[in-house]
Amino acid sequence: MDSESPRIPIDGLRRAFELALQHIAASAGETVALERDYFWSVPGDELYDVLNEPRTITIGQLSESWQHLEDLLAEPDRVVGHHLVWLADVLRAIGQDATW
Repeated sequence: MDSESPRIPIDGLRRAFELALQHIAASAGETVALERDYFWSVPGDELYDVLNEPRTITIGQLSESWQHLEDLLAEPDRVVGHHLVWLADVLRAIGQDATW
């Protein structure tokens, strides 16, 4: 694929995230119940290789992803980049379950 990789400004990402959260809070309240816990997961090295079908599909767990985020909230100085992946797991589930 020839397309240039998108460049995402952090401030724009932060604003979009905040707007989406405000919408969810206004529609669903301050707590969101997820309908499911387990999901299919494609390893990062295969996820964006769209020219080849993934060879490995694993199972992820939303409650485990959320636990990692709760651990981060308890110890913010232990943040790692993978927290964004765990956050994405949870956000995808919320967005796909959204009926509001």
